[in-house]
Amino acid sequence: MLIKLYADAATQGNPGPSGAGIVIVRDGTQSQQYECLGDMTNHEAEFAATILAFEHLATLADAGDMVMFYTDSKLVADSIGKSYAKHYPAQIDRLMMLIDRYPIVLTTWIPDRQNQGAHQLALQAIHKRGK
Repeated sequence: MLIKLYADAATQGNPGPSGAGIVIVRDGTQSQQYECLGDMTNHEAEFAATILAFEHLATLADAGDMVMFYTDSKLVADSIGKSYAKHYPAQIDRLMMLIDRYPIVLTTWIPDRQNQGAHQLALQAIHKRGK
């Protein structure tokens, strides 16, 4: 089965309060999730959001599913492509372990405006934390 996975992070300040937004489209059904991440830099939050997305996906998907992963973080997309992140080795190691569960994961960088669903969820997480 083909699954579309969108992840994004939002950060107020750098570092600052951060949130993650995740959208999963599977078998015509959309699943949404957001989570407060605490205080992080923007890059840390983008990796955390991506890791959370793949952890959440593992509860919904089968190991044989094909995943189309969309992110507006060039750092995350490039790091996945190289299986390497100089300043984020622990994060990329965890992420690659999660990605390796699937036979095919195609990572695509998309502009911010094409990732608004996940972005709005990430903003909701920050707003929820503020209450």
